[in-house]
Amino acid sequence: MKLKFKVQSYQTSAVESVVDCFAGQPLVSGTSYRIDPGRKAQASALEEGFKNADLQLADGQVLATVRDVQKRQNLPLSDKLVVSAGCKFNLDVEMETGTGKTYCYIKTIFEMNKRYGWSKFIIMVPSIAIREGVYKSLQITADHFTESYGKKARFFIYNSKRLHELESFSSDAGINVMVINIQAFAAKGADNRRIYDELDDFQSRRPIDVIASNRPILILDEPQKMEGRATIEALPKFKPLAILRYSATHKTQHNRIHRLDALDAYNQKLVKKIAVRGIQTRGLAGTNAYLYLEAIEISKKAPVARLELEVRLKSGEIKRQLKRLEFRDDLFTESGELDQYRDGFTISQIDYNNDTVEFTNGIVLKAGEATGDVSERDIRRIQIRETIKAHFDKEKQLFAQGIKVLSLFFIDEVVKYRDYSQADEKGEYARVFEEEYGLLKAEYLDELALDNEKYRAFLERDPISKVHEGYFAIDKQKRLVDPDIKKTGEDKGLSDDTDAYDLILKNKERLLSQDEPVRFIFSHSALREGWDNPNVFVMCMLKHSDNMISRRQEVGRGLRLSVNQNGDRMDQLAIVHDINVLTVVASESYKDFVAGLQKEIAETLSSRPRKATEAFFTGKTFATATGPVEVSPALAKQIYRYLVKNDYTDDSDQIASAYHEAQATGTLATLPDELKPYADHVFQLIESVFSDAQLPKIDDGRKPKTNPLNANFDKKEFQALWSRINQRAVYRVEFDSDELVRKCVGALDSQLRVTPLQYTVQTGIQADEVADEQLRSGDGFQVTNTATERGGSVYSLVKYDLIGKIGELVQLTRTTVAEILTGIAPAVFGQFKENPEHFISEASRIIAEQKATMVIERLAYNGLTERYDVDIFTANQTGQDFSKASAKLKNHIYDYVVTDSDVERRFVADLDTSNEVVVYAKLPRGFLIPTPVGDYNPDWAISFKQGSVKHIYFVAETKGTMSSMKLREIENIKIACARKFFDEIGRRISEVRVKYDIVTDYAKLMDIVGRAA
Repeated sequence: MKLKFKVQSYQTSAVESVVDCFAGQPLVSGTSYRIDPGRKAQASALEEGFKNADLQLADGQVLATVRDVQKRQNLPLSDKLVVSAGCKFNLDVEMETGTGKTYCYIKTIFEMNKRYGWSKFIIMVPSIAIREGVYKSLQITADHFTESYGKKARFFIYNSKRLHELESFSSDAGINVMVINIQAFAAKGADNRRIYDELDDFQSRRPIDVIASNRPILILDEPQKMEGRATIEALPKFKPLAILRYSATHKTQHNRIHRLDALDAYNQKLVKKIAVRGIQTRGLAGTNAYLYLEAIEISKKAPVARLELEVRLKSGEIKRQLKRLEFRDDLFTESGELDQYRDGFTISQIDYNNDTVEFTNGIVLKAGEATGDVSERDIRRIQIRETIKAHFDKEKQLFAQGIKVLSLFFIDEVVKYRDYSQADEKGEYARVFEEEYGLLKAEYLDELALDNEKYRAFLERDPISKVHEGYFAIDKQKRLVDPDIKKTGEDKGLSDDTDAYDLILKNKERLLSQDEPVRFIFSHSALREGWDNPNVFVMCMLKHSDNMISRRQEVGRGLRLSVNQNGDRMDQLAIVHDINVLTVVASESYKDFVAGLQKEIAETLSSRPRKATEAFFTGKTFATATGPVEVSPALAKQIYRYLVKNDYTDDSDQIASAYHEAQATGTLATLPDELKPYADHVFQLIESVFSDAQLPKIDDGRKPKTNPLNANFDKKEFQALWSRINQRAVYRVEFDSDELVRKCVGALDSQLRVTPLQYTVQTGIQADEVADEQLRSGDGFQVTNTATERGGSVYSLVKYDLIGKIGELVQLTRTTVAEILTGIAPAVFGQFKENPEHFISEASRIIAEQKATMVIERLAYNGLTERYDVDIFTANQTGQDFSKASAKLKNHIYDYVVTDSDVERRFVADLDTSNEVVVYAKLPRGFLIPTPVGDYNPDWAISFKQGSVKHIYFVAETKGTMSSMKLREIENIKIACARKFFDEIGRRISEVRVKYDIVTDYAKLMDIVGRAA
């Protein structure tokens, strides 16, 4: 399999944030210089080298562009360029784990080369694991970037024994990237010191001097792990032109120019959602009876409890067994009459909403709780079983979509997995795994629908011994061994075993194939940084808890979005968090794990503002359609008063949970008139202030349950409705270029207003008497005069490809762009020379808006012969959280429905008691209608009784509310497209068409479908 990459807006934004900091730097291909030849007998053709051109911008100009970039994101504005490691230009990029920061800085390398001609880059990393991962990323993205930029980068890992590569690094005029781990220049070993030594085998030159002559741009990956004294002292010796630092958790702040933190990544659905299966031990007063409640299951009859208890076998041996028990089952009888279950252990209630079982003696057990004689070995067995169960649940859902599910166990000793003292070489965990896997596999096969043949064949295909594999260090006898583990420093608890990481990375793509039998992986916790496989869906730490690994580090290894068998990323917004859920099997309770994880996430968000004050809002920027608008003190006061008046902030000016609750339910108070034009921007600004209510919701991994289809699904009324709407389609857009040109010319003439470049001249004089305090505060001078001058472009000698740049931004041909620009009024076009950059950005925005409007107007759907498989209702169904489930229903195609809002809850209650409704369905998330702004998933399909209404087949959208005006806009476009889709379906059907509309409640639905005459 080959992983595929595509251009994503959030990654492009991160790249632009860096590149735009140097706006105005002229494009200069590598500056040639004479490479120090060392003590050679004669000159070589390789003596000409190409280094990065020096920065032509003054420090003040760079600071101004940095502040412009910061304003775009409303980040704190830098008041100076922070000097570090002997370099004046230090930029911090904050990107959450799993969002592709390696991809971003590789793309930044290509973009900087394209815009400014810089070609020498060094990627510095803190460990062997990250080094190997970066090198792998450079390999697998090479073709992707060649397609985008028309050139390849030459890359290599620095090795003090292969110094000829430094010659090529210096002499090659193309993009050159060196990857180096800090141990290669900041450790004390003889090999590591070679970089600073005059070497006979390098013509008596010092490698560091040859590297530094290139004025490389340094890219520091995880800089917080590279702040040791030796590293800090070594960095200036590379003579960097600029230093770019990428991390999710910066420790030392420089000039921060981009932020994509844990909240942004989760809310934008760029990483997996997290679910936790907690395990808690507790003592029950007056009993030592062993019990473990694994889960509550929904069955076609009553809910069933999966309960592990001790059972006396016919042989007299007592063994723990997992049983599926129902209401009124007696544990005394089920256990073979063991005394510990004699007193009142009859099931009196199974509650699927709260996941509890109650016994007649009053004892209540919650899913995930174990009681009685519970040893650490018992906990480990439970963890392994829970991991296998979570794996099967996920695999059953995703198999038909071509997504390979992987589960990852981290252990602390290889002997627990591979024990060479045993005849079969199986360690304790491998043995337990195979026992539990065999039992659960048999159970799943028994319950699997007979028509799910492909998944049944997949489960039965591989013997147990082939579905799991160990990834550890390997000794000379090819045996698995524990890796060497660092005892101190930033890498404490990690390994630098190159061979082990090579094995992990070499098999990365192979493990993603469904043809590969391995689905469960055991690895050493010290090798955790090597694992970033996107299809890890279940993680389990089978090791003693320690302080070296935070919960956030644990889950970070599995946050990347998954890929299917074609290598396509599963990132469709409509279903991304249905597919991409990482389940963590913890050895502590769900509550404790979640509290700990959220506390750690909150600590990483320290750079977010905490208080919503007037001072915070003042001076921020709204990037409106007509240009940037600065928040004045008056507007800031209005925002602040709006929050206070509606109790959306508390006494300490922190955002209250009431705001987030109102936002989630769409009941936010109306903004004052002065703020309404900027509503979307106002709410974005408010939401940038941190509050605990914003933290990612971490699901209880035991809550989701499979919702069984019932006989309503097979009713002829539902099948008739489904046959009408079960239609895959593609959309096409045809519009007249001449009409687009006319509309763009009109819009540009009326809307394009460019701000001329201006500069301010201030005159001042030193005060007659200056106190020490005035000097410290900068008040020693008084301004006597201020004048603002306007002028042409500061960089008048810079050549702009005006047509090419606008064409690239709006994705139109050069011919069309040229027609538009030649058609606008001379006075409007004349603004170009006053501020070329602003002219290009504003003209591109206006043209893009006109193009988008025409796209919707000219949209048409073409039906395909391809249809949805019935699997969309069964095999692909995601588990649902039954804490939000309805009571058992009579007209729905599933026994229960999980609703998202009060509007839906009331709607379901009315549909289920209606005399007119025969059958209805909440449409599965996989039923998608393609639109230009993303896939759309309608809410309901309803079939009415023949003769009771005019439109007996109806597809409904229950009108929810969006958190921002921008999202409402997108939703409205999707709904407009859906109308066209169902109109096209209706046009093809000669009898009884499907009606589609938006409804707010059942009464509105009945108004639209109309009573039969």
